[in-house]
Amino acid sequence: MFSLKGHTALVTGGTRGIGQAVAIALAEAGADIVLVQRNGADEETATAIQKLGRKSTVYTADLSSPEDVRQIVPNLLAEGHEIRILVNCAGIQRRHPCENFPDEDFNEVIQVNLNSVFTLCRDVGAHMLGLEPLPVTGRKGSIINFASLLTFQGGLTVPAYAASKGAVGQLTKSFANEWTSKGITVNAIAPGYIETEMNTALLNDKERLASISARIPAGRWGTPEDFKGTAVYLASKASAYVSGHVLIVDGGWMGR
Repeated sequence: MFSLKGHTALVTGGTRGIGQAVAIALAEAGADIVLVQRNGADEETATAIQKLGRKSTVYTADLSSPEDVRQIVPNLLAEGHEIRILVNCAGIQRRHPCENFPDEDFNEVIQVNLNSVFTLCRDVGAHMLGLEPLPVTGRKGSIINFASLLTFQGGLTVPAYAASKGAVGQLTKSFANEWTSKGITVNAIAPGYIETEMNTALLNDKERLASISARIPAGRWGTPEDFKGTAVYLASKASAYVSGHVLIVDGGWMGR
């Protein structure tokens, strides 16, 4: 039910944090991995995947560049890759009071966190539509986008991030409405408060850290490893009847 043997996954944001854990988890389940990353010299994740006996390919692109993003899928298909799983995990954060939030920071966040997700979903989805379903998963392909608790909340000093992640949730549902009947599932994962580089500002703010931690029923912040099983589930036959869903992985925060 959870095998990904014979599948190739395209993963963004795989050099560290949640994206790295997810890429390795998909490889552990049998998938080969194409890593889209800005720094082509960073081989940590690729090496970890190879040690599992799976193939790893590093494709260098800057997701803040619309032109770079537009070229990713055509170039990978020209190289002979058949993409069965797409994981959009790359994301950036910029913090300013709303009244002082610079246009350039807002636009950069929207480009990386939303526009690149749209382009990759569209282009990979168009590729998947032309494939035949595989018996391992029972479908043509799976798309997993990364949303956030700020898909549902506004946050503080992060209007661009909240806007981008709110839109990712709706984008996921829109693609799912059109593609689920055609053999492609489209879902999103919404992480809660996770111990990653993106949350350094919160982890260093003693008052906010204490306030947030006290409200997490699990009694701890999440770690990247908490997303390994979730991602494999959404990519595998186990989730064949799940599409258009935003799966919250937050230690119980949203239910409290």
